[in-house]
Amino acid sequence: MAVASFVLGLVGLLVFNVVLGPLALVLAGLALARGTTRRGRALLGLTLGAADLIVLAALATTDHTLSWSLGP
Repeated sequence: MAVASFVLGLVGLLVFNVVLGPLALVLAGLALARGTTRRGRALLGLTLGAADLIVLAALATTDHTLSWSLGP
């Protein structure tokens, strides 16, 4: 679960941050609660999941949308 939260948090920075960010947070929390041996990966997943939500909030406030836009 710790590795899955890390991967989901990392991918969530690029796509589907509204779904993958909270999922990474939940998986990281579960991994830490169960006492995983990969504590560093779980903490990175927790951090990246929070970063996903911060990126989502920044997009929502600047563009007034929940999607990326690469054009003018």
